[in-house]
Amino acid sequence: MLNRQKNMDILTTSNNLQKAVAWIGETMSQQPDKQRAKVIAAAELRFDLTLAECEFLHRHFRQTDH
Repeated sequence: MLNRQKNMDILTTSNNLQKAVAWIGETMSQQPDKQRAKVIAAAELRFDLTLAECEFLHRHFRQTDH
């Protein structure tokens, strides 16, 4: 439960992270064939994210293989 609260704190307090999440979602919907890892890496640089914010993205946008 504590981890979940920490995640929510990061997401709600970071404007850059919020913008990155929105940008990743928009980019992936417009270009579904694009590699998710590359989109995340681009977002990290584009929005100048901290290490904690980058870790958040990797945890929550990790692609699962089916």
